[in-house]
Amino acid sequence: MIKFFDMFSGIGGFRAGLERIPGMICIGHCEIDKYADRSYRAIFDTEGEVYFNDATKINPKDIPDFDLLCAGFPCQSFSIAGKRRGFDDARGTMFFEIARVLREKRPKYFLLENVPGLLSHNKGETFTTILSTISQLGYGVEWQLLNSADFLVPQSRKRMFAFGYRDARCSGKILPFGECNPQTLRQVFPGSQGQRGYDIGGLSCTLAAGSGGQGGRTGIYIDMNANACVTCLARCITTRYNNGISNRNAEKSGVFECLMPCLTPSRLNKRQQGNRFRPHNCPMFTLTSCDIHGVLENCRIRKLMPIECFRLQGFSDEQIMPMLAVNSDNQLYKQAGNAVTANVVQAIGERIKLLDDELYKRSEKIYGIESKCKSLH
Repeated sequence: MIKFFDMFSGIGGFRAGLERIPGMICIGHCEIDKYADRSYRAIFDTEGEVYFNDATKINPKDIPDFDLLCAGFPCQSFSIAGKRRGFDDARGTMFFEIARVLREKRPKYFLLENVPGLLSHNKGETFTTILSTISQLGYGVEWQLLNSADFLVPQSRKRMFAFGYRDARCSGKILPFGECNPQTLRQVFPGSQGQRGYDIGGLSCTLAAGSGGQGGRTGIYIDMNANACVTCLARCITTRYNNGISNRNAEKSGVFECLMPCLTPSRLNKRQQGNRFRPHNCPMFTLTSCDIHGVLENCRIRKLMPIECFRLQGFSDEQIMPMLAVNSDNQLYKQAGNAVTANVVQAIGERIKLLDDELYKRSEKIYGIESKCKSLH
């Protein structure tokens, strides 16, 4: 059995993944966002568990002993989508609250998640500080960028996962993952960000915390910002999914339900060399050196629904429906974008559980041999 503490829990992406594994038990969680905590409690039975609404006010002595600390600590201060203030941002200092709990409780393992930008922030000095702090606490640590698309989720979402351990025998047993989804994000025609075209047979782009609505790339899309274009794959769901058209090209996401060949989406109102559209199931227009082609569904676009966003994060419908009942769409889009993909956590958790069982059996065997030797003497 592995007991885990869910720190910076959000709506419970870590817990959703870990509780699919027999023998994984949550002893409590910490979350400051009351709306996220509302969704968390709608999904999970938290009766009898410890709860903290502010990581800075956690008294480690109030937490029952546990084996694994999970934390998707705030990433906005490290993300390339933000101002990247790092430790100068109060949210960036939340890592040291994790370190404080590790120092006092000394769990066997920890599992952290953050954006890839953490690795390069401040020319790598921020991540060096984190590694140094972990080392001073007596933990070994390994990390890897993992893509949700490699874990049976049709979303390209790259996140940094770090696994820490006190027992040196854990080295190299959890990370890295070498398996890869054969599906990829396939670019059909090049261009600047938001102006590229993608093959519908590939993966979705990352669901960001503020994407969605008109103009993003989730499902089969078209950019409804200043310079329209057609894309096919979903971006990362963001917390600002429902806030209208963005100044960033292709940040918002929409989905088409039927395909219709389109000639030069950026000039939909101009008649050039005949019709701009062809009926559904007709072949694409002849490719030229100057036109960029796309597909439309009768010029109709719809954004992703909250239930679809959560499915792209690996949550089951049984977990999603209670959340829909207790929060507004704006909060749900934000929560989906901030969530940890449950499938990725499950895959890591399964390795942790197997490793923990193996170490326990080895220790039990060694202890049995030592006890037998003592009895002989």
